[in-house]
Amino acid sequence: MSPHETLFLESTNKIIKNDISNNTFVQFQIWDFPGQVDWLGDTSNFECELIFSGCGAVVYVIDAQDNYIESITKLAETIQQAVKVNDQIAFEVFIHKMDGISDDQKMQIQQDIQQRLSDELNYLGIKLSPNVKIRYNLTSIYDHSIFEAFSRVIQKLIPQLPTLENLLDLLVRNSHLEKAFLFDVVSKIYIATDATPVENTTYELCSDMIDVVIDISCIYGNRLNNIGQETSTAYDEETGAVIKLNNGNVLYLREVNKYLALVCLLSKDSYEKVGLINYNFDCFKMAIEDVFQVRSNLQKTKREKKKKREQLQQEKQQALLLQQQLKK
Repeated sequence: MSPHETLFLESTNKIIKNDISNNTFVQFQIWDFPGQVDWLGDTSNFECELIFSGCGAVVYVIDAQDNYIESITKLAETIQQAVKVNDQIAFEVFIHKMDGISDDQKMQIQQDIQQRLSDELNYLGIKLSPNVKIRYNLTSIYDHSIFEAFSRVIQKLIPQLPTLENLLDLLVRNSHLEKAFLFDVVSKIYIATDATPVENTTYELCSDMIDVVIDISCIYGNRLNNIGQETSTAYDEETGAVIKLNNGNVLYLREVNKYLALVCLLSKDSYEKVGLINYNFDCFKMAIEDVFQVRSNLQKTKREKKKKREQLQQEKQQALLLQQQLKK
């Protein structure tokens, strides 16, 4: 959806739950609360224990082009209720609609919101533990800042993030790459990157490359299957692309699995050793598959333990019912 098409979207007027399960790493649930709902005051319909007990992050959106005093007050009250239930929650403040605002104004708005929130928390007598983190992100729908902000949120919810980052660091170092991203193809959120700083222009180039490759694959990617029928798969195990930029740098994309893609930026000289890069990528892909397997095994073990606990509870309940019947 283009930014201009969002003008025709209806505003949220009820709580909407969305299950996101694009791949093994990106699996979570989003609860979208409309701004006009006073869920803090309506304790009969909203239970803080239910909302925050299993919550990993709270994304709070503040309209930078509107009067945000009331929004900051509600944010402070939200933090107050959330930390009572779960002191491990990460709070991500999206200062939104920052398009058309100068850099100096952006910094002034962010500093003003940070100061007002700090004053509000002090007024409420809230002392946050070191575990509670409040991070601020400047976002807009007219650039990639909203995707980059959500990328940082998702990364903090992935237990395997250090392993993925180490694998990307090894790939960058051994292949002489400038930058490497592991993208979720569906959402264009990068779930991991190497240790070098992320530049907006580099991220935008790599993100846009996914769209370019999929669009071209939809047009020219038709193949014949085993029974001679023509099939069109925009993204599969054979997907790969190289784009040479005007400045001499090269963009390199390879399919990791059905939902993940590796997108790299490298110099012209580094690309001359493309055979080495392809070999290192194959090693990287096998390592990612091993990480997937470990995570799948852990999830399977958790499901089996949960099933056993439920069976034991049912057996206990049946035993109690039997005892009661015998007493009668």
